[in-house]
Amino acid sequence: MRVQAVDGFRHGTGLDLTGYEDGTENPQGPDALAAAVVKGAGPGLDGASFAAVQQWPHDFDRFDAMSPGEQDNTIGRRKHDNEELDEAPTSAHVKRTAQEDFEPAAFILRRSMPWSDGQGRGGLQFVAFGRTFEAQLRRMIGAEDGTQDALFRFTRPISGSYFWCPPLHDGYFDLQVLGV
Repeated sequence: MRVQAVDGFRHGTGLDLTGYEDGTENPQGPDALAAAVVKGAGPGLDGASFAAVQQWPHDFDRFDAMSPGEQDNTIGRRKHDNEELDEAPTSAHVKRTAQEDFEPAAFILRRSMPWSDGQGRGGLQFVAFGRTFEAQLRRMIGAEDGTQDALFRFTRPISGSYFWCPPLHDGYFDLQVLGV
């Protein structure tokens, strides 16, 4: 068994190492709970969540070779003020993953953290909680329309783990859906 640990850190006000703000579209308050916690699925599932963890190393040379306009169009936001670009290409990351554009809406709660190994490699450790991640991932890879997320121009996931976070019942994990 291979065990891996990745130390993340907070960069600035919540920036990715590319300088763009991460988590701009995170739901807040009750909407965050609705996005991250299963409700209406029945006993043993209500109150559960699913977690996704992915490590994305960035090719900073490739990213830095892009003009500021190309960088903004890759993300779909302006770096200097975090405003979403109405005219961003369909490959822009925010266009590929706009949570409200899915049917049903595919909101997730994410807290991604930059990471660096101190030897020139670094990127983003993506951590998210939600009811499903399939819709966003399918759109990012272009499974719906052949258009891949522009993030793939300078970064790709090298790991991916998905976890079921069981609900609690009377202070204990409720594992009844597993027959336990």
